[in-house]
Amino acid sequence: MSREITRVGIVGLGTMGAGIAEVFARSGYDVVGLDANEAALDRGRGHVEGSTGRAVTRGKLTEDERAEIMGRIRFTTDYADLADRDLVVEAVPESLELKREIFEQLDKVVRPDAILASNTSSLSVTEIAVATARPAQVVGMHFFNPAPVLKFVEIVRTVVSSPEVVENVQAVAERLGKMPVVVGDKAGFIANALLFGYLNHAASMFETKYATREDIDAAMKLGCGLPMGPLALLDLIGLDTAYEILDTMYKQGRDRLHAPAPVLKQMVTAGMRGRKSGRGFYTYEAPNSPVVVDDALTPPPVDGADVHLRPVSLVGVVGSGTMATGIVEVFAKAGFDVRYVARSEDKVTRVRNALERSLDKAVARGKLDAADRDAALARVSGTTHLDDMADRDLVVEAVVEDLAVKTVLFEALDEICKTGAIIATTTSSLAVVDLAAATKYPADVVGLHFFNPAPVMRLVEVVSTVATADDVIATAVDVCRRLGKHPVTCSDRAGFIVNALLFPYLNDAVKMLEANYASADDIDTAMKTGCGYPMGPFELLDVVGLDVSLAIQRTLYLEFREPGFAPAPRLEHLVTAGYVGRKAGRGFRGHDS
Repeated sequence: MSREITRVGIVGLGTMGAGIAEVFARSGYDVVGLDANEAALDRGRGHVEGSTGRAVTRGKLTEDERAEIMGRIRFTTDYADLADRDLVVEAVPESLELKREIFEQLDKVVRPDAILASNTSSLSVTEIAVATARPAQVVGMHFFNPAPVLKFVEIVRTVVSSPEVVENVQAVAERLGKMPVVVGDKAGFIANALLFGYLNHAASMFETKYATREDIDAAMKLGCGLPMGPLALLDLIGLDTAYEILDTMYKQGRDRLHAPAPVLKQMVTAGMRGRKSGRGFYTYEAPNSPVVVDDALTPPPVDGADVHLRPVSLVGVVGSGTMATGIVEVFAKAGFDVRYVARSEDKVTRVRNALERSLDKAVARGKLDAADRDAALARVSGTTHLDDMADRDLVVEAVVEDLAVKTVLFEALDEICKTGAIIATTTSSLAVVDLAAATKYPADVVGLHFFNPAPVMRLVEVVSTVATADDVIATAVDVCRRLGKHPVTCSDRAGFIVNALLFPYLNDAVKMLEANYASADDIDTAMKTGCGYPMGPFELLDVVGLDVSLAIQRTLYLEFREPGFAPAPRLEHLVTAGYVGRKAGRGFRGHDS
């Protein structure tokens, strides 16, 4: 049975606690905010005043509404002022000992029927609850930062939480205008369990110098549409906070993917805690400033300044699928002379027709004028003869993702292409070095992983093997920039940057589903509303294709031999049963998952 909750207490008025207090006050609740001393209260009051002041400036609140919100919050250092509260939410730092001490104190002060909630993002709510004489009335209420903005709230029930209490807290979250999801008491709950494995992997990628921090962050923003790159996000969260969350998750689950990357502990020990300290993976203008400044960790750009670039004006594209057609369009619009090879005259015509349709749409949408369209088309020619690649400066392979097929093609191109020509593969999962080894000039082979649709997506992963020449890498980067793309460089390793970070996250979501911890809808909601992702993992899996996802995950597992990368059994079973996603009309959204 639902009970009326009107009086709320917040313990801890840091950024998160002050934000939670503001959220309740905005929704009409009578709020008491408590912190350890007057200085902390002043900081908490300042957080609320600053946040509501910005809302007034942006026209989201009037001055009268702001005054009403501030008037609903009373600030105190005395626990006795929480005695009449219906609900108290604890929002102090992630320390189990500290939280248990606070709950013991609350248990002595608040009414016997009051509900106690913890905003913990990773600690066991059960271990916090047993510090009280009322564990049935203790739940987790995990808000996301910034609390006044993000809609998602995880309501964490323990094995002893009263169903009525869970229902009441869920109703409160809905009254706040939030989207609550009820989950069990498991390390990381939904969002952090998926998010921090991905963030930790990104930190490890940086630590091993596989790619620069700028390229890792740009790859995930441009390749996946994420609001922030993983390393910038770690800085925002706080590297100390991230380390504690990962350490807690690892201790509870013993999953090696959650064992904190050593670089995190080293940086925290050195005082590099992220934005809050003014330095983390990036260096900031001042503590708590979002403005990044140059520092010694910023590498010189790969721009060919110290390397002689190979001339590239004549480009060949081998393939007739969607990706190949998109790449032809990208090069033609950028002013390159493009010749593509298809297996039959019918496919040559189909590529031409698809190219014309795409350019016509760009004109209709105001993205291109008619003269530029005609000029782009005039630069394109099609052929069925691979020998017509003989005069090309750069040949881009964009055929089916099959090693045997690509190997035969590279052997042929090796015989046909002129001396000094660059041969590039668009593979997203195969080893570039395997294709380079099929040629007599492996130094001339590079990966150019475009993202679909190529005319729209700005990211290109430039992938070098151990044999790729420096001038080839620099030329590839320069060509990408001439195309208007954002190149990121990495070495030849399964998944490159984007897929190596993306697909283990998707695989972890499937494992969470098959453990019956949460539904596909709730997991998608958590990642979209809690983390700002454009799509939830199951929506994305259906779009990418479960079969494609399984193939990439298997490749990652075989390359890294990391047990946590083993494909989720449910993913394998669904693919075997023909549930491969949107292209087949059924995937995670096409059955009872």
